Amino acid sequence: MNKEQFKKWRKKHNFSQSEAAITLGLKRRMIQYYEKGKKGEKDVKIPKYIKLACEAIDLKKKLKKMI
Repeated sequence: MNKEQFKKWRKKHNFSQSEAAITLGLKRRMIQYYEKGKKGEKDVKIPKYIKLACEAIDLKKKLKKMI
């Protein structure tokens, strides 16, 4: 998952950065770093476990719609 995909995921679920942070168990600042792809001058990559958490949230929402 790259920074554009992450931001698209957040917006698809109508999450603010703060709501995404709470949902994923992160600080809001980390959401900002992931969306920028940088922390200062240092590149920041989105860890696989965050991608998996995003996919799990997608599945959970799809299942709720089916019920």
